[in-house]
Amino acid sequence: MSELIPILDSIDSIIWGPPLIALLVGTGIFLTIRLGLLQVVHLPKALGLIFRAENRGKGDVSSFKALCVALSATVGTGNIVGVATAVKVGGPGALFWMWMAAFFGMATKYAEGLLAIKYRSMDENGEIAGGPMYYIRNGMGEKYKPLATFFAIACILVAYLGIGTFPQVNAIVDSIELSFGVPKIASDAVLTLLVAAVTLGGLQSIAQVASRIVPFMAVLYTIISLILIFMHISEVPAAIGMILESAFTGHAAVGGFTGSTIMMAMQNGIARGVFSNESGLGSAPIAAAAAKTKWPAEQGLISMTGTFIDTIIICSMTGLALILTGVWSGDTAGAAMTSAAFSSAFGNVGAMLLSVSLALFAFTTILGWNYYGERACIYLLGTKGVLPYRVIFILLIASGAFLKLEAIWILADIVNGLMAIPNLIALIALSGIVVAETRLYMDHRSKTDR
Repeated sequence: MSELIPILDSIDSIIWGPPLIALLVGTGIFLTIRLGLLQVVHLPKALGLIFRAENRGKGDVSSFKALCVALSATVGTGNIVGVATAVKVGGPGALFWMWMAAFFGMATKYAEGLLAIKYRSMDENGEIAGGPMYYIRNGMGEKYKPLATFFAIACILVAYLGIGTFPQVNAIVDSIELSFGVPKIASDAVLTLLVAAVTLGGLQSIAQVASRIVPFMAVLYTIISLILIFMHISEVPAAIGMILESAFTGHAAVGGFTGSTIMMAMQNGIARGVFSNESGLGSAPIAAAAAKTKWPAEQGLISMTGTFIDTIIICSMTGLALILTGVWSGDTAGAAMTSAAFSSAFGNVGAMLLSVSLALFAFTTILGWNYYGERACIYLLGTKGVLPYRVIFILLIASGAFLKLEAIWILADIVNGLMAIPNLIALIALSGIVVAETRLYMDHRSKTDR
């Protein structure tokens, strides 16, 4: 695999070059302007809807469970390993660009959730089918069907080769071996059996597990991160100053850190941010489409909170932990770097708590992406493709512990970029529909809130 790294690097540089970064951030800026800073104005309302959405429309699961499925896929190794990778390569300034990607990405995620409900349909089994492939075909028209097909193929590739398998498995087995001394082959075998047991039950099984694990793991990680941050509370202003300065000036070499430019900080921050919160990728709307709601904009608001929770809250805590403890400029990388940060504050207990958090994050991401890839497979092949898809997915989980980290991240980046392109084109093309549906819903709320 090592001989492929230079080739993969070249492909990755082309896909994640200035054009795609401009398209990702530009789409978010464009939607932010058209929606009148909706992610700021309506964030309190969106957070409130998580627990008190009406849930009166057609759908397979509640809005809360749909969000948990989406969060199960987004809150994963990107929040722990991805942030460490971004800061290691791009310096502290990468965290600022993660924030920027998330801020504008909230408008993107809103549009994705809205369109998912607007253009969803039914599959052969009478289950809800939705996501970018449906709003491309049903919203933009049949002549754009090849674009929808391209998205579905890219989605399966991401599930098989990107976010859905290798990075998650690699992170789980490495952290468990590091903290508990469990051999990789043993933890990989247990993980494979657990994934098979849950995913073979379909959406209802995944939603049940996600709605229990996601809130627990988010609270656990938030508590241990906040304790660490409060232990260094006097250094927080200086850390934030370093993040802002490095974002616009780069950062010189220090300790084990080789130095970075503004472009390195920007590229790594945005790429890792997208890997973490998936705004613009088109994955979350596949889960959002299954929500029981009759208002597309309502699910759009709920979907938007996923990016806020994932990046603005969870990734920020990881980034601050790395900077406040100084491990970002050391010789460690990936999960080992984040583990070193928590160990410096809590000793071996910190490393163990991080390993538990990482294992839960990564496990739920595997479940979520199994579902995304399955829905894309149904779009392409019908329900007859589900069983072969699941068998291949489980086999990839079983083999995922034995690939090198560097190659895994590069491969994940490439297929992520391929998936984002058709989705972003659709969001821009259908932005008028997004604005119109938003006005309809806001008019409805203004009447009912009187």
